[in-house]
Amino acid sequence: MSRLVPYLSEATIERDATALLAEYSRARGVVIVPPIPVEDILEKHLKLSIEFDDTHKLFGIPRDPECDADILGMIFFNEARVVIDESLDPEERPGIEGRYRFTLAHEGGGHWRLHRWIFAKNPAQGALFVGPEVPSFVCRSSEAKRREEWQADFYASCLLMPKNLVVEAWRQRFGHINPRVLKRKNRIILPDYVSDEIATAFQSFERQSDDDVMNEFVRPFAHKFLVSMVAMRIRLEKLGLLHREVPPQRTLAVGV
Repeated sequence: MSRLVPYLSEATIERDATALLAEYSRARGVVIVPPIPVEDILEKHLKLSIEFDDTHKLFGIPRDPECDADILGMIFFNEARVVIDESLDPEERPGIEGRYRFTLAHEGGGHWRLHRWIFAKNPAQGALFVGPEVPSFVCRSSEAKRREEWQADFYASCLLMPKNLVVEAWRQRFGHINPRVLKRKNRIILPDYVSDEIATAFQSFERQSDDDVMNEFVRPFAHKFLVSMVAMRIRLEKLGLLHREVPPQRTLAVGV
């Protein structure tokens, strides 16, 4: 499938996501504010139906009980239908709503807006298959680096976290739009009288990865835009508002 998908610049993808939000705003007579109403955009503006199913069972692929679903969603262009894996149902798992919303934006935003024309140019493609309608795209987390999947992911990011709204949220929190560089101390020195319990807590903090620390920093933004902390962190980094610094080896000295 990748060979059929042309290169698209980030600017091109972001422009279309911005255009979709503007179209929805005009059509519905609403002002776009976070969190972006992605379900409304798909169902009421793009006229896509949304349903849940066991996507692994549909393809006869065993589901690893120790891991999250690999097949997160799929889209049927001819039927204007999006199917999301039942493991992402926010009514059953409210804590995973950010991933559900991102998958919706990936399918109904990214693939529908960017790739539908490919199938329109070749309507005979579906005739290669016998039986029920086959999905135009099957989106698997294990194939996120494929060109069409990266494009749909970036589209979802732009749609759910529009640049102007993210910048404004940053300004509201910090009073400016200057970027932040998260720095961590190379060495934490604790006095002699600190208890073993506190020392252990500091050691636990020191073992946190840089991604963990950045995710905690972006939590308020993720909550505001109703996306995962990872998605929010990546978006802030992409917009140049948040930078990381890989620290040297850290040590904890107690009583030094």
